Formats: sequence, structure tokens, C-alpha cells
Amino acid sequence: MNNYKIIENGYVIDPEREVIEKKNIGIINGKLVDPQTIIQESADNYERINAEGCYVAPGFIDLHVHVFKDRTSLGIEADLVGVEQGVTTIVDAGSSGYENYKQFKELIVKNSKTEILSFLNISRKGLCEGISELENPNNLMTFEEAEKIFTSEKNIVGLKARMSSSVVKEQGIAPLQYARKLADQLEVPIMVHIGNPPPYLNEVFPLLQKGDIVTHAFHGKKHGILKEDNTMIPEALEALERGVLFDVGHGTASFSYRTITRFKERYSCPFTISTDIYIDNYVKPVGSLMKTMSKLLSIGYSLNDVVKSVTSRAAKAIGLAEQGTLKLGTRADLTIFTIAEREEDLVDSEGEIMKVRRVLQPRMTVKDGEVVYSE
Repeated sequence: MNNYKIIENGYVIDPEREVIEKKNIGIINGKLVDPQTIIQESADNYERINAEGCYVAPGFIDLHVHVFKDRTSLGIEADLVGVEQGVTTIVDAGSSGYENYKQFKELIVKNSKTEILSFLNISRKGLCEGISELENPNNLMTFEEAEKIFTSEKNIVGLKARMSSSVVKEQGIAPLQYARKLADQLEVPIMVHIGNPPPYLNEVFPLLQKGDIVTHAFHGKKHGILKEDNTMIPEALEALERGVLFDVGHGTASFSYRTITRFKERYSCPFTISTDIYIDNYVKPVGSLMKTMSKLLSIGYSLNDVVKSVTSRAAKAIGLAEQGTLKLGTRADLTIFTIAEREEDLVDSEGEIMKVRRVLQPRMTVKDGEVVYSE
């Protein structure tokens, strides 16, 4: 028996066409269809979902979270930052490694309504034994281990390498050089965390290729992507020209209003928006993906662009053909939300407070055509 639904009266945001229009969306058996097909096939025998006063978009994707709850010090409950916040797909960014991914899959992935993908840490221990996981080169995943797990585990979309001094200690740039070899062999992207050096960005960026992702791109620490005159360091600009993608990766200490504002004044380069959300930054400064999107909206990015940054652009970054789109025949993952016209103080990772006047709020989350969360 066919399962028919029509989402009615919403303002539909199509990130690929870059339009917002009031229209209906049809769903049959978890796939997007023309609403007229449902009316012709079922007359009035279909479920109506009223989205009056709401925006309807492809399901939001958060490319950087930490949800290995109870096994890492960072882990937060996946659905709390996923479907309950209007996010249909999240990507855990390096919490697990080769040794503990199967445990992550059994405990977290299989027990969550939210779809959970992973960037696998190049340390086989992930973050399960602390957050200096790349200080010992003996812990790096071997080529044989990498081939084995990427062949068998389809929810792993790339590699994670954290390039901060507190993570690599005396190893410097060596772990990223090793990650480059692994990624080339596997033909997958690397998500690279940038933070306090060493290694410095003039060592990091030349190792990155088209499809790699730089998360925490807009942090407010010294030795970032911008020089004093607000122009990008040449290595960052060259990386963008090669097809490297910038990602927000808000986190506790990695998103600065000042940096993103300076960047916006000079550059129109596309980027993705993610949270780097975990147990300690859930309340402040991150809050949720929609709170992070609200900050970018207030800085002056358009609603179309902000939504594109968590839908089609994010899906393309990790090779998802069925998500981030409203193309007929694709998976019916949808985020239904409102924008509250109210003043709210939102803080960045530097402690700077911005008084925003428009705040995105989740109203309903549809996964594979089924409502998995409703406010």
C-alpha cells in the first residue's frame, strides 16, 4: 500500500535553483514526487501536513559534530543535535577511529533517528583516549586498515586530521602528510581542523586538494586565514582556487564574528556551515545548527545562501546524491522551520555578543518521508 503525503502551504527553499516560493511538496513511499501525481492517484486519500507560515527545505546537514556519547569526553546525544533541531544528517568528525568505529556504529549510529555519517580519525583510537590523538605516530591507521574499513563501512565519508599543536605535539605536519597519502589511496576527502600552530597554515594548505575541507576556517586565533590587511594568506587563496572547501565548524573556540565579517567584506567564496557541537558547547556558544545559521544570517548572508550551506553545498562536499536537494525521485528528507522576528543575544567563540533580530527555529523534521520530530 502506498504512503502518500503532501506538505502544504509552506515557503519552499530550493537551494539548487536559489528560489523561495510558496508551493506544495509531495511524498510517496519516502520519495519526493509532484503533488499532482498524488492527487491523481489517490484523490483525497493522503496525509496533509500543514506548513502554513513555515519554510520548507531539504533536510539540513551538519558536517561537523561529536556524538560518540559515553566513550569520548565530547560526545553528546545524536538526536538532541540532529532531528530534534531540524537536522536530518550529521557527520561525526573524528570521534572514532579504526579501533572503535564498529562500537560507535552499534551504540550510536544504529540507535539514532538521525542519519549519522563519519569522518574517520586518522588515529586508530579516535578521541576515545584523549584529545592529543596524533602525538604518537604508532597510533596512525595503516593503509591496510584504511582500505578494509572504507570498503566495508559505507557511512564513512572521509578522513579527519586535527592540525593543532595540542593534538600533534612534536609531530608537526607529519600526520597530515600521512593523511594525504591515505586519502589519495582511498580517493576520499580529508576534513582538516585548523587551530593554534604549529603546524602553520603555510604548511597545511599546500597539502590540501580539491574536495578537502578546512573546518574552523573562521576562527579568531592568531595565524589564521586573514592577514592584518584583511586579505587572505596566499596559501589559503590558492587552496580555494584548487577546490578546497572552507567550513565554519563553530565549536567552543573556533568561530569569530570579526573574522567572518572581515572575510565577507572582501570575498564571496562559498563555504559550509557546521557546528562542531559537543556536550560542553551545546548551551553556549554554539546552541544548535539553526543558531549558528542565525549568526551568519545576521552578519548579512542571505537566507538562500545560509540554507544552501547546510543542504546542497554540504551534500556535494561528501558525495550525497540523495540529500540536500528537492529533485523529484530523491529521498524525502526535509526540514521545516520558522524565523522568529525577535531580539536575541548570540555569542561567538571569542565571547563577542551580537544582538540578532531573526532566529531560525525548528518546527518539523521529515526523514525518509516520515515525520520523526514535531514541535
